[in-house]
Amino acid sequence: MNLKVILSVLGTLLRFLGLMMVVPLLLAFYYHESPFPFLVGICLAEVTGIYLWLRYKSDDDWKLREAFAIVALSWLAAMFFGAIPFIVEGISPLNAFFETMSGFTTTGASILDDIENHSRSILFWRSMIQWIGGMGIIVLFIAILPKLSVAGRQLFRAEAPGPTEDKIKPRIRDTAKILWMVYVVLSALQIAALHLAGMSTYDAVTHTFTTMATGGFSPYVLGIAAFDSPLIEAIITLFMFIAGANFALLYRTLYTDHKIILKDEEFKFYTAVVVVASAILILALRYGTGADPLTCLRYSVFQVVSLLTTTGFASTDFNVWPDSSRIVLLLVMFIGGCAGSTAGGPKAIRILLLLKYARWELFRSIHPKAVKPIKFNRKTVPENVMQETVSFVVIYFLIFMTSIFLISLMGVDILTSITASITTLGNIGPGFGLVGPMASFNAMPELVKVVLIANMWIGRLEVFTVIVMFVPEFWKK
Repeated sequence: MNLKVILSVLGTLLRFLGLMMVVPLLLAFYYHESPFPFLVGICLAEVTGIYLWLRYKSDDDWKLREAFAIVALSWLAAMFFGAIPFIVEGISPLNAFFETMSGFTTTGASILDDIENHSRSILFWRSMIQWIGGMGIIVLFIAILPKLSVAGRQLFRAEAPGPTEDKIKPRIRDTAKILWMVYVVLSALQIAALHLAGMSTYDAVTHTFTTMATGGFSPYVLGIAAFDSPLIEAIITLFMFIAGANFALLYRTLYTDHKIILKDEEFKFYTAVVVVASAILILALRYGTGADPLTCLRYSVFQVVSLLTTTGFASTDFNVWPDSSRIVLLLVMFIGGCAGSTAGGPKAIRILLLLKYARWELFRSIHPKAVKPIKFNRKTVPENVMQETVSFVVIYFLIFMTSIFLISLMGVDILTSITASITTLGNIGPGFGLVGPMASFNAMPELVKVVLIANMWIGRLEVFTVIVMFVPEFWKK
């Protein structure tokens, strides 16, 4: 393990993190708020970053092992230094780390009970870190730093370790640039749409940051429900759905083949889940609460898309819905968006491959001598991809069950333990019970918050990148 290379890259990333804090710093001056949270954050991030960069500056090449360490430790470093403005403003260090990890990983689980009492610049930074983390910290730096682009494929693979690698261009740096270009353009379109729908510029920007990142932070306690606007909810639903789709697929649809999105099996499965889950939820709400059909349609589609894409916005308090309705929402939490999107969760492609694998096993039990490969988008799925998918699901649920056990061991009720675990591991945000959409995670015991921070970190990097660092062979030659 070449620690010198790892520390050198971390120094570079911290320097850029410090520069990013300039944006909320300028906003603090604009709103006549205290600039000290960001001045302190900028100074500490820059001084530490410059020291690491100069002290351990290295032109050595790195391998996959260093790439895993760089990516995993970069997210931890972003949490520690990104939390400084929150700490300076008076939030306890553990709560600040929780909020920042939730932000960068686009989880949206908040410990703030009094959101609207915090400064607008702090809440802007809270939304901004979700937008940065949505497409990925490393993907951003691969796009703008020539040095990182040299070993960009390894870093890209470590940060977005999906079952398939979807390149747009031969050079990974060009792919990263295109992904960020699509991300920025879609963000600009949503800002304009929300502004035209009646939102202030500040609200439009902060909610766009957290919609396109599928993060779910809002500068209001009630979240999207604070606006009580069907038009705003419709716009956000549309962009949540887009953000949950594969960005490389969106790019190809616009610039290569306009029909390719209609042929993609994962996108069709993702769309089908939205339609079927929304229809079931509409019926469950209609007969469970007696609400009129339009109200059921409005809230059902919004919440299904919000939780499926792991955005976590709430247009109403679904924690008080009948159990039949909440079960539908719980099930979509175990799916997630598409690979190559900003959404979290296991991802639709893995669920689809598992369903194909189950069907293949049934076919093989009937026709043991028949040769029929598993196919995805008319291509045979390699055996190693299926092995990786099965391994991911097994490890994912082992972590999920371990999290439930640890949280319940600390006195938290089982419903809260289950949903707090899946919403942090899947980077979703709100759950049921004590962590419902209109509540916060502040009431959780301190050790539970540590477990949930670990869940968010592991879930955002899709398990392998973090867990592999705890395997003894990882550190051996």
